[in-house]
Amino acid sequence: MANKTASGTREPTTIRFPTEILTQAREVQAEGESMNELVVHAVEKEIRRRAALGLHEEIVRAAARIKARTGVQPDSAPFIRGLREGKGRR
Repeated sequence: MANKTASGTREPTTIRFPTEILTQAREVQAEGESMNELVVHAVEKEIRRRAALGLHEEIVRAAARIKARTGVQPDSAPFIRGLREGKGRR
């Protein structure tokens, strides 16, 4: 049976931890924090990390496709520096 909370519906599940990991989790568990809160927070953090990693990999693939299509582009720093110094402005 699902439980409705402020952060959304929660569904019960059983997780079997290796003893060493469970011991470590109890050691870092904050006072007043439930094991459920610790695990939910850890899983949320891992989901965000994996999503960011997926986006990073997508960006790397897109950059490789662009590089294959257009070749290596020249360094834009000297051009931008020149614009800041007023060279090339109208």
